[in-house]
Amino acid sequence: MTPLPEHVRVCVVGTGFSGLGMAVQLKKDGIEDFVVLERADAVGGTWRDNTYPGCACDVPSHLYSFSFAPNPEWSHVFSRQPEIRDYLERVTDEQGLRPKIRLSTALESGRWDDDALVWRLQTSAGPLTADVLVSGCGGLVEPHYPEVPGVQADGTGAFAGPAFHSARWDHDVDLTGKRVAVVGTGASAIQFVPLVQQQAASVVVFQRTPPWVLPRMDRDITDGERSVFRRLPVAQKARRGLVYAARELQLLGFTKGGRFRQLAEREAHKLLDEQVPDPVLRAKLTPDYALGCKRVLLSNDYLPALASPNVEVVTTGVTEVRPDGVVDGDGRLHEVDVVIYGTGFKVMDIPVGHALTGREGRTLAETWSQSGAEAHRGTTVAGFPNLFLLLGPNTALGHSSVVLMIESQIRYVASAIRTLSSYGARALEVRQAAQDRYNRELAAQLDTTVWNNGGCRAWYRDDKGKNFTLWPTHTYTFDRQMRRFDAEAYELRAAPAPAPEHLVGAR
Repeated sequence: MTPLPEHVRVCVVGTGFSGLGMAVQLKKDGIEDFVVLERADAVGGTWRDNTYPGCACDVPSHLYSFSFAPNPEWSHVFSRQPEIRDYLERVTDEQGLRPKIRLSTALESGRWDDDALVWRLQTSAGPLTADVLVSGCGGLVEPHYPEVPGVQADGTGAFAGPAFHSARWDHDVDLTGKRVAVVGTGASAIQFVPLVQQQAASVVVFQRTPPWVLPRMDRDITDGERSVFRRLPVAQKARRGLVYAARELQLLGFTKGGRFRQLAEREAHKLLDEQVPDPVLRAKLTPDYALGCKRVLLSNDYLPALASPNVEVVTTGVTEVRPDGVVDGDGRLHEVDVVIYGTGFKVMDIPVGHALTGREGRTLAETWSQSGAEAHRGTTVAGFPNLFLLLGPNTALGHSSVVLMIESQIRYVASAIRTLSSYGARALEVRQAAQDRYNRELAAQLDTTVWNNGGCRAWYRDDKGKNFTLWPTHTYTFDRQMRRFDAEAYELRAAPAPAPEHLVGAR
């Protein structure tokens, strides 16, 4: 592997959609003095790490890809994990990014040097300084485990058999004929539970809150369609445009009292009635909150799996994990051979937040512990000069593709870097007043949505009720906002003046 340079103009962290997209933009802008750090041994981000059975995207393939790198070979309307990972590997090669990537190189710590106006980074491969630091880590990085006796924060614990998180799937564990406990019923569990149910002798699903489930309108993309997309790229662009418009229309279902939401709820109830004939089980699986308050899930086989004879749904929660099984809220021990956690991620409590120390000597995590996770335009944070967060606070979506948000942010970061050059500045930092004003307006918009008023507990909001994850309106509104770098919201600083020559020796 090529050794790390001592200094770069830009350091990018992560090789998912965010990190790779940023690297492509830097090359496009003629910036070759950059490096991309990746702690794993391959690119791909969440699509490298999540390999659980049935792993797939819930956004249509033609929209869940870079606008500059259309893929005419998608095999399904909703792409499977291996295909998305292959796509990212191919983009890496086609865009010539390999020489810039340092695999198996983790960012261990970083501190802003306010005298030299650089980031001083420590990596697993040695030290590095960078003028600009771009985090492409996102929020869905570190697995979250239930906070109950018998389970440690890293997933280890009292259970004597195999226990693992869906994002760290242990493929060496054969589930055939096993008694399996699945803790959690989120977006990952809804994909792997049907396949686990087919293998295992019995499955106990521990459900805290029933999700809203809608039909997954998936199908094979035909050879004829792929042939047209190869020969006529404009046809694929048109398909992407139609999918985009449909997804933006769906946003109307997430506003308070939205009639679109009522239609979707009727469709979900119809699916539940058709696929779960048992009225007792159906009652367990019926949400008591507005559709959209929690993530809406798409599946044609999840509900039938739960209705299978070898599956039990427990709704009283998990109170303890013991060596021989899982204890529910009624004190009943469910003896199992394997425990699978489908309990999501530590959203925004990401390693890079604990690793980076800003101008005032506080880490990003410490800053957010006081204010809640927030940023200006989801990208920059007061007190952290020359730091840019891709998929930072309030850039996730409940209705469309986050790749759209990533590309908008990338253009904004590129504009910021150009602004530094054009002003002859070395550092820029968003003003606290500008960041506060932006987040007040954002909070007011979010209060008009079902995400804040749907009557549920969701990972979209922190313990104080602050929605720190979602963008409240259309993606084109975010894109329009990000097309201009608002330099007036920032303090720009020039390079330190050199000392007079007659004082150099004395210093």
